[in-house]
This record gives sequence, C-alpha cells and structure tokens, in this order.
Amino acid sequence: MPRPILATIHLDALRHNLARVRRNALDARVWAVVKADAYGHGIERVFDAFRAADGFALLDLAEAARVRALGWRGPVLLLEGVFEARDLELCSRLDLWHAVHCDAQIDMLAAHKTQVPQRVFLKMNSGMNRLGFTPERFRSAWTRLNALPQVDEISLMTHFSDADGPRGVAEAMAAFAHATQDLPGERSVANSAAVLRHAPETRADWVRPGIVLYGSAPDFPEHDAQHWQLQPGMTLSTRLIGVQALQAGASVGYGSTFVADAPMTIGIAAVGYADGYPRHAPTGTPVLVNGVRTRLVGRVSMDMVMVDLDPLLRAGQPAGFGSEVTLWGRASGGALLSIDEVAHAAGTVGYELMCAVAPRVPVAVDEG
Repeated sequence: MPRPILATIHLDALRHNLARVRRNALDARVWAVVKADAYGHGIERVFDAFRAADGFALLDLAEAARVRALGWRGPVLLLEGVFEARDLELCSRLDLWHAVHCDAQIDMLAAHKTQVPQRVFLKMNSGMNRLGFTPERFRSAWTRLNALPQVDEISLMTHFSDADGPRGVAEAMAAFAHATQDLPGERSVANSAAVLRHAPETRADWVRPGIVLYGSAPDFPEHDAQHWQLQPGMTLSTRLIGVQALQAGASVGYGSTFVADAPMTIGIAAVGYADGYPRHAPTGTPVLVNGVRTRLVGRVSMDMVMVDLDPLLRAGQPAGFGSEVTLWGRASGGALLSIDEVAHAAGTVGYELMCAVAPRVPVAVDEG
C-alpha cells in the first residue's frame, strides 16, 4: 500500500472563506488570488470553489493559461505585470489584465504592436517599497499610459505593508487618495488583512484576498482563524507507523535533542521535511493524534516525526500503529489544528507551509 501521508483540499471550506470575504467586501468585486498554484492547493483543485469570485489574480502566465483552460472567461489579473515584451502577446491572446509598476513596462507597451488595447492596473508604492511608482511619480506615469493607443482602461492599485499590524493602513490610504485624486478608473487596495481589519475604508472597487481564502488568519497570533470565522482549506495528515516506550533519560531522534525526563510513550509518524513539513519545527509543536492534541518531540527528519502519546493515554484513548495523525487542518472526528499554530511554532507563517507541501505527497479533494 502507499505511504499513508495525504493532503486533503476541502472545497466546502474554500467556498465558506470566499463567502466570508464577500460579507466584508460588501459591494466590492473580489479577486480570488491563486498565485503559487493557489497557495499550494492547486489551481485546478480550487477552481470550482472559487468560480463564484469576480476574477482570478496570479503572477505566472502559465497559471493564467491554466485558468483559461478551465473555462474561465472573466477577468484574470497578472499582479506583477509582464516580465518581457513578448508577454504582451499572450496577454492579448488570453485577454489578461496586468499590473504596470515601472517605466520598463510602460516602454514595452509603447513599443507593442496590437489591434487590441490592454487593460492595465497602475500600481502605486504607498510604503511597501517593493513595486510601484512613488506618489510623486504616479500621476505622470498615468499620463504617459493614458496617451498610449495600446492601453485601454487604466485601473489604480496599491498594496499595504502593515494592514495586519498596529501601524494599519491610514498613512498608505492617505498617500493613495492624494496621488489618485480626480483620476478616473477603478481602485483596488485591500489584501486579506485589509479586508478583515479595515473593510470600510479600503473596500474600493476590487478587493484582493489571498491567504484568507485558504483558511489562514492574516494577522496571527493577534487573531486566529476561528476569530475571523475561517475554515481550513487544507489538511495534512498521516498515520503512526511505530510506537516506542522510553525510559527516563532516553533520547529521541537525530542529535538527541529531546531527552525524556520520565517514562513516556512516543509514536512515529510518516511525515518529514521531504514532505514539506518544517524541519525546524521544535519539540512542543502541536499535532493531533486521533483528534487529541499533543506535541512533537525531537528533531524532524526527512521522512518521520515523533509525537508524545502520553496525553492520549491520560485521556484513556491509547494510540498505536495506524492511528491518525493530523499535522494541520481537520481530524476525521472534527477536531481542528490551525496551520497558523504549527507555522508559528516553527518560526514561519502559514503561507510557507501551504506552498511547501512536496510533490511526493498525494492530494485528495473533499467535495464537501
């Protein structure tokens, strides 16, 4: 039989999370952000859950082609725009909208020979300092784009650096409002954190939720997924393939990084860093065994982790070979373990864990 590890994509949860976004977005249209192969969930797998969105936003031309191949005829937005001039031909062929964030992209458009003008989203740098025109240069960039016959409608966008924290969005919103004053075109500013935390002032014409659609809280640990009424879109599960009884003073795993201070029982689970589980997840990282919350012990290895089974024994629910292990998501009995908790324990974020699930892990789709 195959190794028991499995990633399960829950379409009912993805639909629920999209509906949750819509409640905050009110009359704004919603981009379902599916970059990085839908945050590791798979574009083809999530498409049915997200087809109720108003558009799909992503980075990669190949992924845009996949969305079109699924039959989507609505808007598709390239969030980083084009990377070279010939990309504009594919934008025309696939009817893609694309961001413009630098002079080089305007130059490409000016030199592009086409009968079909392009729909673009002009991006302002409102403090993130990654991509986009500064507020001082934004209007001149708009004027240059507006003069090009290769350009159709110009929409206006920015991206928040601090929507998930105490600094908030007021400064960035003020800069954006001042730079775009009296300019025509639709606006798009809100990412996941802004949709949830700053909905009234950032709604605009389009919102761009990403991580929230997949059931992760964008501002964890201040708020968790349950606070925002989100459901996990992915479960990573496996089973116990061994049990060991340890005496006090016995160590566990490579480097003997964990030493039992009393007799204890541990289980060996079939998952490791070659599956995308974080190698640096320390002793104490939460895990569910048969739906009971317990902890990782010792060092994560390539194909195995060790878990403390004593909490199950104390609860009168002993576990053994074949017992279910939930690394994050939903246990079969309904217990939940947030991917954010696991990521936080490992010193990273839920985004990375979703995207890091390895190709060798089988994936199932739960239609709900």
